[in-house]
Amino acid sequence: MSTDLIKTLTYLSIHLTIGFSVAYWFTGSVSMAGGIAIIEPCINAVAFFFHEKAWKKGRHGLVGRIVTRLARRRSGADDRGRPLEPAVVEG
Repeated sequence: MSTDLIKTLTYLSIHLTIGFSVAYWFTGSVSMAGGIAIIEPCINAVAFFFHEKAWKKGRHGLVGRIVTRLARRRSGADDRGRPLEPAVVEG
């Protein structure tokens, strides 16, 4: 069995255990907690699929533009990559 598959299965078991525990704590019902613990990862997988599609659009997609802008601002550049002017403090 590959390491990736083992890692995926262990992550799944942790995720399901935490989901079941939290749902049981809130509801007090084993059947309700079990249903939530199964349904939530399925919905999460669908959301992840669309997240990946948006992410793969790269620089030209919404996520890519946001990431590019944040990276430029952290590096001291504006949205077009030009250096920001230092702020002038008058006092």
